[in-house]
Amino acid sequence: MIFNGGPVIFSGRAHTALAQSICDYLECDLGNAEFSKFNNDNTFVQILENVRHRDVFIIQPTSPPVNDNIMEMLIFIDAARRASAGRITAVMPYYSYARTDKKDQPRVPITGRLIADLIGTAGADRVILMDLHAAQVQGFFSTVVDELTALPLLTDYFINSDMSLEDLVVVAPDIGSSRRSRMFASRLNVPLAIIEKRRLGNNDRVETLNVIGNVEGKYALLFDDEINTGSTMISAANILADHGCKGVYACATHAVLPGDASQKLTAVPNLIELVVTDSMPLDESKRHPKIKVVPTAPLIGEAIKRINEGQSVGALFR
Repeated sequence: MIFNGGPVIFSGRAHTALAQSICDYLECDLGNAEFSKFNNDNTFVQILENVRHRDVFIIQPTSPPVNDNIMEMLIFIDAARRASAGRITAVMPYYSYARTDKKDQPRVPITGRLIADLIGTAGADRVILMDLHAAQVQGFFSTVVDELTALPLLTDYFINSDMSLEDLVVVAPDIGSSRRSRMFASRLNVPLAIIEKRRLGNNDRVETLNVIGNVEGKYALLFDDEINTGSTMISAANILADHGCKGVYACATHAVLPGDASQKLTAVPNLIELVVTDSMPLDESKRHPKIKVVPTAPLIGEAIKRINEGQSVGALFR
């Protein structure tokens, strides 16, 4: 399909700073749209420029307030469809309901699938996601999905830092994150260790059981796709200290950090640094000298450019 002009980038209200950074990378202007809420709490979105037959990209991670941001994205997609956009791509660097990816208890929903269905029904032709918590969520969408990974950005951060990789070991904080952690370790050319853990119920309490691999006398780099309350990372840092680890670096694509999670994490004595991306906004109240934020605009911007020009997105990660 031939579209009028290059990509048109819009932003919902979830993370306008990221959308502007993507536009800066692409050397284009951020599209104009108006948002408001009626006195009955209904969300209103109006696109303020012509998008007929244009290639439209809507930037909106589903960060807190999650449900408001999802609803705003759905309404924005519908507005673009009714304005005769040529193609609509929902760009959600953080997809919050990816954790609810299976029916693991009686009478519970699979919300990751439900939200995917709603995005397709609203009118999205394509979706850009990044480092999903569960890979099978890609299959929940009826639309085309491009899943990006921040792995190259994060590994480059450590390669280009002043830290020595000679005494470093990448540690997967649980069995589920071992595949990504193995890829991380391979890119850094360092060993891998795995922490065995058990989650207790639905309240984010974690019991750590064992460390598989040698961490004594080394610096550990904990890697996961998402840091939520930080209980997994805190538990892992404590057991690594018990096993003779000299210090801990923590790293994740998505930094949710609700409540006082940021303060609890940065207060861990052996935590040297927490490295995350800007896939979702990080409030000033959660920032700390130990927390470093890696920009994702070059990665997402390049993916948008390639999609618009009909080039391979997968080639970015070869």
